[in-house]
Amino acid sequence: MAHEGASLLRDGVLLLGFALAFVLVFRRFGLGATLGYLVAGAVVGPHVLGLVGDAEQMIGIAEFGIVMLLFVVGLELDPKRLWRMKTAIFGLGLVQVVLCGLALVGVIYFAASYPLAAAIALGLPLGLSSTAQVLPMLQSSGRLKTPFGERAFAILLFQDLSIIPLITIVAAMSADRGAEQGPPGWQLALLTIAAIAGLIAAGRFLLRPLFRLIGNLNEREMFIVASLFTVLASALAMQWLGLSTALGAFIAGVMLADTPYRHELEADIEPFRSILLGMFFLAVGMLLDLGAIVQNPVFVLTMALALITTKTLVIVGIGLAVGMNWRAALALGLLLSQGGEFGFVLFTQAQNGGLVSAESASLFGAIVTLSMASTPFLMMATSALRRPPASPDTREGPRSDGASALVIGLGRFGQTVAQILAAAGVRVTMVDNKVEQIDVAEEFGSKVYYGDGLRMDLLRQAGAGEASLIVFAIDRDQIEPELLHGVHEAFPQAGIYVRAFDRRTLIKLHDSPVDHMVREVMESAVVMGRAALGGLGVSLAEIERAEDIFRERDQQRLEKQLEAGDILAAKEMIFSQQAKDKEALGGFEVG
Repeated sequence: MAHEGASLLRDGVLLLGFALAFVLVFRRFGLGATLGYLVAGAVVGPHVLGLVGDAEQMIGIAEFGIVMLLFVVGLELDPKRLWRMKTAIFGLGLVQVVLCGLALVGVIYFAASYPLAAAIALGLPLGLSSTAQVLPMLQSSGRLKTPFGERAFAILLFQDLSIIPLITIVAAMSADRGAEQGPPGWQLALLTIAAIAGLIAAGRFLLRPLFRLIGNLNEREMFIVASLFTVLASALAMQWLGLSTALGAFIAGVMLADTPYRHELEADIEPFRSILLGMFFLAVGMLLDLGAIVQNPVFVLTMALALITTKTLVIVGIGLAVGMNWRAALALGLLLSQGGEFGFVLFTQAQNGGLVSAESASLFGAIVTLSMASTPFLMMATSALRRPPASPDTREGPRSDGASALVIGLGRFGQTVAQILAAAGVRVTMVDNKVEQIDVAEEFGSKVYYGDGLRMDLLRQAGAGEASLIVFAIDRDQIEPELLHGVHEAFPQAGIYVRAFDRRTLIKLHDSPVDHMVREVMESAVVMGRAALGGLGVSLAEIERAEDIFRERDQQRLEKQLEAGDILAAKEMIFSQQAKDKEALGGFEVG
């Protein structure tokens, strides 16, 4: 027992040490952490240095990283938003899985001369992409909440749902039908619907009260325990039913997405998710059979190229058909061009069912791994091609110039903030996406950069990583809590100040990591109210008292609205009738 413990400790040190070294190097050269983990796993695994073995057991544990990733994604998608995406999920997702799967079946059947059953068992899984790779790429670039990101996520979510019918298809074709243990496909579909309904009910009637109780206790460590329990229990329930564990965690996340505890849950899960996802890619790298590649290099490289090319062309065609411009369609095709982690599961099932040989399963596992490793290179190599050309309606994009403050939005509000900062000697970088506004500002000698200040990559480009202050002075209700949490996580050294459109915005952003937030017309309206009372001949003392009473009542009402999360809460506190106004103010004489 002591020997096993020492061996486990040694393996952990080796894996984390190699991962740390390779990820640092690959991130340094802009190649991404995923590729670093894959290469580290391949080097430390049984086919190169042989320092750590048993990749199959480790990948089983590390798959919880995918489970936690889907839980976190579910937390970011409340049921209303998910319902709004239903057409993309069941329309775009279905078309992608079917067309890519059939196209790859054709490639394997005709080009590689595999029997039809083997081609189906290998081709259909290749139609799936890597959720574990694509979602972190979308999150880190700040594109998960964009229309492009929603389309990509819709496809990935349907791919996760499609695991169930794909498993059924492979089992139905199995040469050893006596070994089939699962229920018929129609029973599996009904079981899936029942399981989803059960998780929804559990989320509403068990999880929400549980987190409300923990919130009242104010015990931080209990939130972490409850978060892990939620993820693992939902995954275990689906696994016990023979369904997708990641799907179960995703549904649990969605059920908690519109609760006040969403951001705290996300913060609790994030460290575990990141570590386990890294371990997953380490395990995938360890599974890479370099011997199979050396013995069949032309076949592996050719099939990996065919996989990437076929999926890219099919997805680009789908994107163009649904109205995407060709650059966005190309980006979507390349982003989803790799094989996915569930391919390893389906290849193993096809091997156990006698549909493919162990050598073929190993070869196609290597093909999937190579395709995953290619994605960062493809996205980097085509970045210039996918970038929209400069037009007369744009101006110079932002760059880091050593400023201490970023002001996003240079309308009347943002101009005032920027000028006050400049008057105090603070170096300011200003960003706006309205060309006319930029041109007017430059006529007065102000340098304003062009760009969408709600994009994480643009903020980073503008120098947010070195700034001490970020001011969002954007008009209308455009700021989302997810953006502010992402900004706080990416640039923790910077204070975040927000121009809120109205009370609804204050309520929506209540739990966001903001240092200061102000309603855009609040103070000017108070000034006008004071002036109006003065015009009526009210004494200065009475004006001061009226303002104090209004501000106190307004703050009390706002606190009740924030607590309830409802704009209609405490509406009885509004000064809406003249008689109540006079009674509340104690009365005053109008001159």
